[in-house]
Amino acid sequence: MSQERERGEGEGALSTAAETAVNQCLALRPNESCVVVTDDKRRAIGEALYDAARDLTEDCVIACYSPGEQHGTEPPAPVAAAMRGTDVVLCPTTKSLSHTRARSRANEVGARVATLPGITEDVFRTGLDTDYREIEQCCEEIHDAVTDASEIRVTSPAGTDITFEPGDREWLEDTGIVHEPGAMSNLPAGEVFVSPETANGTYVVDGTMMPHGLLDRELEFEVEDGSVTEVSDDAIRDQIESAAEEVGEDAYNLAELGIGTNLAVTELVGSVLLDEKAAGTVHIAIGDDHGIGGDVEAPLHLDGILREPTVYADGEVVDLPTIEQ
Repeated sequence: MSQERERGEGEGALSTAAETAVNQCLALRPNESCVVVTDDKRRAIGEALYDAARDLTEDCVIACYSPGEQHGTEPPAPVAAAMRGTDVVLCPTTKSLSHTRARSRANEVGARVATLPGITEDVFRTGLDTDYREIEQCCEEIHDAVTDASEIRVTSPAGTDITFEPGDREWLEDTGIVHEPGAMSNLPAGEVFVSPETANGTYVVDGTMMPHGLLDRELEFEVEDGSVTEVSDDAIRDQIESAAEEVGEDAYNLAELGIGTNLAVTELVGSVLLDEKAAGTVHIAIGDDHGIGGDVEAPLHLDGILREPTVYADGEVVDLPTIEQ
């Protein structure tokens, strides 16, 4: 890390995680440029990533702005422009930039992008203390099992029974390895996911979902023809209805089915960013999907994590990785 700054134990741990992100995940090179996009609440993580990047390249800047109002809110125009004009972008932000035009357009012009939405210092240390090549292998195994299936069914002990039809949409892998131009990943990483063309059934979230964090009760959602029709929780329903005032029925879109593959995440902690990657879990999201192969742009993307799911690909049980206790 930068020699001018002395670090305590906590800062040192941040620097180790930052080095994993910059070196192993992004493979930043001395002849490349880098922009770290952060906000006032995540500045310590942003500065750790900037220091790690600055040790590799002089062409590095940090852009800090006030946190967005909700996940999927576009960053300020100067920040979006900086993202489009660089080789590598790292985004430790309070509200997610994953499902934004700014992120999509940066990828379109060849930038390698890692978003770290809602990242905390503890999650940063935990989720990046792992070998991302192992995560990549686990993603490949799950991807092979689901990619050609015309129907994916998910059940769970909590009462989930929902069927997804991916249609022509591509299953994607979030491996944390962001080495090719135009590649994108969340960090911490570890999931295989799709934006299905349609879905029908019931899913019950019993793990983590914002704004509640780690749940002490179950949240039930009804889905018909790819849209959420009933929501048991008032706070989540209010978020969807607020977004619907802006984009109409698109706010109710069933946006994503994801399968967690990060074997280092051994328990749910209440952070969607980390918990949706936990090996052997499933997450289902509502709202925006335009950045993951869908066609809906909405100012929200609400992930809910399901414990102990069973996943069927055209009737065959998919062998999920398991969380070691």
